[in-house]
Amino acid sequence: QVQLVESGGGLVQPGGSLRLSCKAPRMITSVFNPNVMGWYRQGPGKERELVASITPDRATDYVDSVKGRFTISRDNSRKTVYLQMNNLNPEDTAAYYCNALTTARQPKFDWGRGTQVTVSS
Repeated sequence: QVQLVESGGGLVQPGGSLRLSCKAPRMITSVFNPNVMGWYRQGPGKERELVASITPDRATDYVDSVKGRFTISRDNSRKTVYLQMNNLNPEDTAAYYCNALTTARQPKFDWGRGTQVTVSS
């Protein structure tokens, strides 16, 4: 069964913005809340890579390519993780996925279907 459901992707022009959501509808809050959560993306011809993460205490980390443009946040009461993406460029085109991170910073749960972000020129 699906544990993580991503949404919010779409087609956007360069310079535009999107906000992605990741929900855990079948996960109780006591399981969701202690996890470090992350957003990954996989662009055409590329491997899936972690681009942003957030701890239970809301400390964040970003890959250099999105730093200053993307903001990860979480609402534990709603079991939701967000990724606000601003000033998008074509290099951001990818399928975006969320997942929990293990203590070794590896994906913890099964992958969801992801949500496609396409930045057109």
